[in-house]
Amino acid sequence: MARYGMFIDTKKCVGCYACRVTCQMQNELPVEISYIHFHEQETGIFPNVRNEIIPVQCQHCEDAPCETVCPTKATYTTEDGIVLMDEDKCIGCKYCVVACPYGARTQDHHTGVINKCRFCADLVAEGKQPSCVSTCISDARIFGDLDDPNSEVSKAIVKHNAQPLRPDLGKSKIYYAR
Repeated sequence: MARYGMFIDTKKCVGCYACRVTCQMQNELPVEISYIHFHEQETGIFPNVRNEIIPVQCQHCEDAPCETVCPTKATYTTEDGIVLMDEDKCIGCKYCVVACPYGARTQDHHTGVINKCRFCADLVAEGKQPSCVSTCISDARIFGDLDDPNSEVSKAIVKHNAQPLRPDLGKSKIYYAR
């Protein structure tokens, strides 16, 4: 069984928001709700300064704190490591929102249901890539099996010495080259 994850190269990300827009379209989200948000960070010393754009979404943590606190077990992890939500079980208590250290949870203000990035599990089940990966104009995202050392995602993580955004918070399944 695969253990899915993602590599994001912030040096390639141009901040075009194509990943965010396609995610909203794929998940039929209203314009005010997004599963991907962006942090901008200025790095370097003048005159050699660069603006780093860091796309952030659910990190699909190994021991997801959002799953641990969910009183109805609406948040769960699949065999292939994707953290998903069962919208029918969600009571909108927001425990998962508070537990997520990445701010990756959103609430549908019409239904009260909390949701997040799904790694496009439906597309992945069909052998396709998540929409944010297939739409990225700068090829800053790679998705695949983290347990396969020959997969493109595993090779990119090793090549770029990619790290989770917050390694101090435990093991996430999104690795960043910065």
